[in-house]
Amino acid sequence: MPILQTRLLDEQSGGQQPYATILGCSDSRVPPELIFDAWLGELFVIRVAGNVVGPAIFGTLQYATRYLHTPLYVILGHEGCGAVDAALNYRLEGKHQAEQIQVLLEEIVPSFESLDYEVERDALLACAVEANVKQTVHRLTVSEEGQTQLALGAKLVGAVYDIRTGKVRFL
Repeated sequence: MPILQTRLLDEQSGGQQPYATILGCSDSRVPPELIFDAWLGELFVIRVAGNVVGPAIFGTLQYATRYLHTPLYVILGHEGCGAVDAALNYRLEGKHQAEQIQVLLEEIVPSFESLDYEVERDALLACAVEANVKQTVHRLTVSEEGQTQLALGAKLVGAVYDIRTGKVRFL
């Protein structure tokens, strides 16, 4: 192993101090460390299909807050998200999924309240992805832990990654 890499790994072995916590989708095409050009220890990454928040995710975010003190939280959705698309199919056509996948979709569907279902399908999916990110940001903002961290100066933002261009659009 190169000396520089060995030294960097050795520095990281003593603990982590990430500058951001990223809650992103599990999609293998959306790796936050590569998207944000980050090295080991720079990002605390949580990945779950559809970047939704459930009890385990809330617990992981609370860990980042209480023990890692990350000053920035990013909810990272992505264009063409399969989980959001499946939630749209469920909402529009009643297409159910396997039991635990359906639980995931039930977390996403409420974000669709203000969507315009008259637009073409690709545009609808893009709007649904953004709405899902905004819902997750809102859920974190109104949580007790979220309000405490925001009052202490933490930042919480939503973003959408475009798989085709590699660009991140902050909301």
